[in-house]
Order: sequence, then structure tokens, then C-alpha cells
Amino acid sequence: MKSAVKELWFNTKKPKEFINITGEVETVLAGSGIKEGLCLVNAMHITASVFINDDESGLHHDFDLWLEKLSPHEPVSRYKHNSGEINADAHMKRQIMGREVVVAVTGGVLHLGPWEQIFYGEFDGQRRKRVLVKIIGE
Repeated sequence: MKSAVKELWFNTKKPKEFINITGEVETVLAGSGIKEGLCLVNAMHITASVFINDDESGLHHDFDLWLEKLSPHEPVSRYKHNSGEINADAHMKRQIMGREVVVAVTGGVLHLGPWEQIFYGEFDGQRRKRVLVKIIGE
């Protein structure tokens, strides 16, 4: 069995952002030489997420509104975590959107369904953060 590992780094321009990273993950897979296996994509920070969904701006807008309803940023005084930082809502948003995805690798490509893309979700950005890509297989 072979494995390949790469860290992707992000520093978003906005505090909250959704970035399509499918192409970057496909590049890691192509360089690995692995044809059959599994690909793990994992957010390595507790205020960021990795998820699979459609790359459609209206949907991303809806995600943003939905997440803000579930875990609003303001007022920050509502959260006990906000004793030095003011990012408790970002931790909650990460719980909702998830920390990682696993995608099958078939014939040397990501075995995604129609319209599926891999996204990095940032909820406390404007600083350097990473995503782990680990591929195992033959």
C-alpha cells in the first residue's frame, strides 16, 4: 500500500469564507500515483471545516445565513468561551459543517457524485490555517 500526504495552507481575506479545494486535492491525488484507495481531507483548525456540497453561490449564501441563525457571532457576551477570543460561534459552526471528508479513489480520480465538490469552510479567518490531505491505496 502507498500513501501520500500534503498540507494545503489558507489565509482568507474575510473572517468567513467557503473555498472550493477540489482542484488542489485532485492535484495531490494525481501526484501520488494512487489509483484505488481513499482520500482524507481534514481541517486542522477547530474553527474551520471541510465538507462536500454543490459549488453554487446561492447555496453558499444560504449556508452563511443558516449558520449565523444557529450560532450568531453577536452578541459575543452570550458565549463563555469568549474570555480572550471572540470566536465561540466559529467553533459551533465547525461542529455543524464537520471537520473532514473521506472520498473514494477509483481509477486514479476522486469518486465524487454529480455536482459534488470539496470545500474548505473558514469561520474565524484572516490568519494562516491548514488542511491535511492524506491518500492511501494502491
